[in-house]
Amino acid sequence: MLIESRPATDPEIDALVTAQQRELREADGGLDGQATVTHDDIRYLVVVAGGRAIACGGIQALDDGTGELKRMYVRPAYRGRGIARQLLAALEELAFRQGHAVVCLETGTYLPAAIGLYTSCGYEPIPVYGEYVSNPYSVCFAKRLRVPA
Repeated sequence: MLIESRPATDPEIDALVTAQQRELREADGGLDGQATVTHDDIRYLVVVAGGRAIACGGIQALDDGTGELKRMYVRPAYRGRGIARQLLAALEELAFRQGHAVVCLETGTYLPAAIGLYTSCGYEPIPVYGEYVSNPYSVCFAKRLRVPA
């Protein structure tokens, strides 16, 4: 397994984000209804196994000190193997290298596995922010990054 940086324009990133958005629409029963695309200002990491991209996630700057975790996704066939936890750690390292002291994120109340991952990795609930304020299913979390030893 390899974790590597990829541009937002990478076709495998597009395929993973499309699969993520489809799965989210199914999980929330179509409640959100927002179409999401990749953004050039998101720095993506991809997990590659057997030559195939199986997971992705990105960091987007909210301000000088805060990065937002975006598009975290692991293909269903690869879940339960600790891949999301390894990818999250790599994304936190990327955020730190970009100068962010804090990483925040939004997820849905209908995604208990995601909430469990984030809280078990040290993320704490914060008030809903930005574009998510009007979504009653949004929950937000943040984590202060530690300086690497």
